[in-house]
Amino acid sequence: MASHRLDLPSRCDICGKARSTRKHQVCSRIRQQRKADEWAELMAAQAEAKNNQPRRYAR
Repeated sequence: MASHRLDLPSRCDICGKARSTRKHQVCSRIRQQRKADEWAELMAAQAEAKNNQPRRYAR
């Protein structure tokens, strides 16, 4: 889904603990639900920008 590296902090933004010390499956699910709309907007903007570029070899 992500085309570039996710710049996530070392601390979990959900529980506040270090992400490297324990499993954060529940936190990950919560984060995905929160970020779903943001990702959809970002992907739509990228698709729109790609569609608005002039065609190199018009047919």
